[in-house]
Amino acid sequence: MNRTIPSRLSVGLLLFLTAVYLSAASAESPSELTTIAERSAFTRTGRYDEVEKLCAAFAARWPDRARCFEFGRSPEDRPLLAVAVSDDGVLDPESVRAHQRPVVLFQGGIHAGEIDGKDAGFIALRELLEGHENRGALARATVLFVPVFNVDGHERFGAWNRPNQRGPEAMGWRVTAQNLNLNRDYAKAEAPEMRALLALLNAWDPILYADLHVTDGAELREDLSVEVEPGHGWDLELGRSGHALRDDVLARLQRKGFHALPFYPSFVGADDPDSGLAVGVGSPRYSTSYWAARNRFGALVETHSWQEYPRRVAATRETIHAMVELAARDGEEWLEAAHAADERARLLGGKPVPLSFKNTDAVQTVDLRGYKYTREASAVSGQTWIRYDSTKPTVWRLPLKYHVQPALTVTAPATGYVVPRAHAAWLSAKLALHGIEFQRVAASHPASAVQTFRADKATVAAGTFEGRSVTTVEGVWRYDKRDIDVGALFVPIAQPKARLAMSLLEPQAPDSFVSWSYFSTAFERKEYMENYVTEAVARQMLSQDAALKEDFERRLREDADFAASPDARLEFFYRRHPSWDERYGLYPVYRK
Repeated sequence: MNRTIPSRLSVGLLLFLTAVYLSAASAESPSELTTIAERSAFTRTGRYDEVEKLCAAFAARWPDRARCFEFGRSPEDRPLLAVAVSDDGVLDPESVRAHQRPVVLFQGGIHAGEIDGKDAGFIALRELLEGHENRGALARATVLFVPVFNVDGHERFGAWNRPNQRGPEAMGWRVTAQNLNLNRDYAKAEAPEMRALLALLNAWDPILYADLHVTDGAELREDLSVEVEPGHGWDLELGRSGHALRDDVLARLQRKGFHALPFYPSFVGADDPDSGLAVGVGSPRYSTSYWAARNRFGALVETHSWQEYPRRVAATRETIHAMVELAARDGEEWLEAAHAADERARLLGGKPVPLSFKNTDAVQTVDLRGYKYTREASAVSGQTWIRYDSTKPTVWRLPLKYHVQPALTVTAPATGYVVPRAHAAWLSAKLALHGIEFQRVAASHPASAVQTFRADKATVAAGTFEGRSVTTVEGVWRYDKRDIDVGALFVPIAQPKARLAMSLLEPQAPDSFVSWSYFSTAFERKEYMENYVTEAVARQMLSQDAALKEDFERRLREDADFAASPDARLEFFYRRHPSWDERYGLYPVYRK
């Protein structure tokens, strides 16, 4: 653990936790199957070579029940590894489909400093295979485990990579070797690691995808939070099953002595507990909402960084066992509910579809386990800072915004989206990464009736986010006629991934390709008419068009800003001249 942070666990309690949660590392378990974390009493975590050794060791120990395989390579050419386990050899996507088997995927180390999931996952898998936990569950559910997703970040190892996290002694880095945050990359899918993971998800189609994290923030005494989507957002009928899943996991955690929350314990105002908390639904850049938009359960598991590493690993391990137990019990029902959601998605054409979410003002009071604190003026920063007193545990009574409603709702196109041929190559590759269905247009359709979106205003954020400029656009869809050429793409709305397709193709959605500035050139003006030319053209137009002359004079009378702006006055004529670029501001994706 980080030695600069005082321990709150007595040596006796630490040894007790170690003994309880290392019971599987008995003489029955070969030493090559135990982790460095276990052998160090959870003071350390291993480097990536340990993952490679353990992955191979599991497959060697249980050749008919465990499979270790590589599903991609990192930018620094490290293998991305996964372990599949089952009792009856259902260890590949083809067997999963043949047996209609529910698959649960546990992912560690997307933020490689938050590494609880790696160590907890290997312990939990060993316990499952040895029959110490959930005996028989692996005959009814297949478990897929990605120990470390961000493998290059994992090897950027250091003792201070998570300064407000209580152990292990050293850990990996938050982002990749390309400085990308993988848990912001699901929608745009730029990182090589993400492209490999999406192929894995497409192949295995896990009914439950649990992303294992460690949250930081306030100094709390909570153990962890577990959130599941759909639940508050996306397909709300499927969300009823999502909330039931979450509640069952929380109940088991409580029975095992862990204090678990159904919401992410982040304050509305940073460093201000009095500001309260809020339930949230992320956009598809995040793992949980991305998988929910595909009509499957996405779970965000966040142990709390101020708990000691042994307890965090134990909480994560218990969460894994709870989810495996539930998958064995309810997995077939989950699959039925997800397939029903797929069928509902096929019928979204012409219907309103929420694509982003926000809190209402509805509030309830919740208890949060923390410490007494004071807010003081800081001589260091010059601002108010919060000081927690870890000798004075208390329970905070805080407001929680618990209700979520749509923030952006878009009526789905009647039949689908058309991508002109000029953008078909790169967009088809992106859609294929996400498993979204599309077809190539085989015959030309001149002057086809479509809807087009023209940006009345496009705003590019001042800085970059994840290496890209962020663009927001204002405008509406309008009826139009456009030529559709051979080689264009048609993306039908009648498909299971309709919500995800809309999230990527609706220009005002928060994680659309427009938002990530893939279409930024559409909103850049490329041709101009010099002022001296426009002056001459304007006079000619005024002399030839009485209605235009009347409109111009009315604007001068009624719009003082227009009258005072030479550029606006000249652009009035340029926009009405045949030389004006009619594609300026036109989003090059149409709706039918």
